[in-house]
Amino acid sequence: MNKSQLIDQIAEKAEISNKAAGAALDALMDSLGDALLNGESVVLPGFGTFAVRDNAARTGRNPQTGEALQIAASKTATFKQGKALKEKLN
Repeated sequence: MNKSQLIDQIAEKAEISNKAAGAALDALMDSLGDALLNGESVVLPGFGTFAVRDNAARTGRNPQTGEALQIAASKTATFKQGKALKEKLN
């Protein structure tokens, strides 16, 4: 499912226009991104939890040359599914 298909489905289920559904989805994604950028986790009960995880710096290898190289520390977004979503999928 792509973004436009998701907007269509939201509009249909919420009985709102596609424009309003698109604006709501964009607002959700912006708010979620802002919260994660500030180091907060976002909990959607029954769906799951979005959080930020720190990846430590480490040494890796170039697969073509075998040369060791340093991989910088970074942050990544994670998602842990909620109980209701897990039950729905299984």
